Amino acid sequence: MADSGAETAQQGWDGPWYRVRTDRFVASFLPCAGEDLDTVCNVDLEVRLTADNSRWSATVFTLAEVERLMERWSRTGEELGGRYFWCSDGLIVRDAGIGNMTQVLIGLLDSGDLTQILQRLDEE
Repeated sequence: MADSGAETAQQGWDGPWYRVRTDRFVASFLPCAGEDLDTVCNVDLEVRLTADNSRWSATVFTLAEVERLMERWSRTGEELGGRYFWCSDGLIVRDAGIGNMTQVLIGLLDSGDLTQILQRLDEE
């Protein structure tokens, strides 16, 4: 797996989740069973911020995955024949892989944009 940054303290499987723990957050990815973590291109994600224990979610897609889905939909007729892509908690990234996606999360947190882009999960 690609290095996900000096900030990463621990990473590994926890049941179906692949968790990346840093000083500032825990990112829980839900890849398909047996999926190569370096090539993940469509994955659900939950982020728990260490500072306030708030929880945030997203479905992360690569540009290539969005293109692949829209091409398929052009044949199946879904989403007006692939003429649009929409996802309520979607985050589109350039590069595949859990490591690359983790770097995006770190960058979003650094810039203060994470809580503007990811969707807040209600407290239980």
